[in-house]
Amino acid sequence: MVSPSLFPNQSQEPLAERMRPRTVAAILGQDHLLGEGGALRLAIESRRPHSMILWGPPGVGKTTLARLLADAFGLEFMTISAVLGGIKDIRDAVVFAQQHQPRGTLVFVDEVHRFNKAQQDAFLPHMESGLFTLVGATTENPSFEVNSALLSRAAVHVLRRLDSTALQALAERAFETAWPGVTVTAEGYRLLVDTADGDGRRLLNLIDALAPTEATLDRNAIAGRLGDRVRQFDQGGDAFYDQISALHKSVRGSSPNASLYWLARLLDGGADPRYVARRLVRMAAEDIGLADPRALRLALDAAETWERLGSPEGDLALAMAVTYLAVAPKSNAVYKAWKGVQAFVRERGSDPVPDHLRNAPTRLMADLGYGRSYRYAHDEPHGYSAGESYLPSGLEDVSDLRWYQPTDRGLETRIQEKLDRLRKLDLEHPSSRR
Repeated sequence: MVSPSLFPNQSQEPLAERMRPRTVAAILGQDHLLGEGGALRLAIESRRPHSMILWGPPGVGKTTLARLLADAFGLEFMTISAVLGGIKDIRDAVVFAQQHQPRGTLVFVDEVHRFNKAQQDAFLPHMESGLFTLVGATTENPSFEVNSALLSRAAVHVLRRLDSTALQALAERAFETAWPGVTVTAEGYRLLVDTADGDGRRLLNLIDALAPTEATLDRNAIAGRLGDRVRQFDQGGDAFYDQISALHKSVRGSSPNASLYWLARLLDGGADPRYVARRLVRMAAEDIGLADPRALRLALDAAETWERLGSPEGDLALAMAVTYLAVAPKSNAVYKAWKGVQAFVRERGSDPVPDHLRNAPTRLMADLGYGRSYRYAHDEPHGYSAGESYLPSGLEDVSDLRWYQPTDRGLETRIQEKLDRLRKLDLEHPSSRR
């Protein structure tokens, strides 16, 4: 039987609402914007409001900041939810702003990225006329989710996830408000801060739900009330792609420890292991290539293993592949060659296939000379037709068409040695067309 809380919470209002800062100065964790010399601090001090997009992860105070900015600038405040709203809500905001002239209005649009282009465009004339100041909040990258016309009229301010110092201060304030008389150990606070994972709202909700039955809460007492941790992760959003980018760059940088760390973060956060496996295959081809062709096979084997075993057993195969990719010799020579050839073909157009490379399945085609002077490499010394050209006419003398340039790492060292030997045979052949 669970003991009732010895410290009943007298308020029915959620702790996150009771803890909402009442002044800009009380906001934690955004000193780069609100501290001395910060962009928003300067705007407040100069009493010059401007339209803006507040971009940041959940639980860092975007809505609260917008409300307090309205107070600081002396503006009326109106909020629209882009999740539930539409053009009608935008029209209502226009009417509201017209009714509160000349004082001015700050229109806050939560989840602004959820409005489509037409809805976002509906704000533009009223922003330009100065009817209202628009503040949009988004967890998504505005570069992709907010249209360029709106971005050109609004500053983008990035709010940071709350660091451990800010979360610790918030937790201490929260216990004074919700559970006065309860003492929390340092390890208990550390567990709460780690579990919140940069999200202030999550931290407050955790504390609100603790219902302590003892005067001192240590790590074990808190852990028993928290349940499983859920990391901050946004499948398909910026957090997801930032971590994928970190994994790719760690593999490219030959850091097995960092590579394993980011793999663990992705899987722990709920990333689809199939997507991660596909990215590992891409890394093997793009960043290792022919310096170690085994890397591609190992990445494919890891993907197949995961499909057969699933998690958690198959995760080890992905970890094995990540570690191998990180320590393998690196080469992007094939990647660069492919990009170079693609660009050349797009710009050059369709050069005809040389006659000696064409097939001649009919008498007419043979009479036209198709395949007539083709040299069968297996019948030549060294199994190589020295001096032969396989490019369209006119390209054999273009000096910059050596797209594939092997590195001096891994197997590509031997590949370069072979290409050098073949090049020497070409130069020595009297009928060289290279």
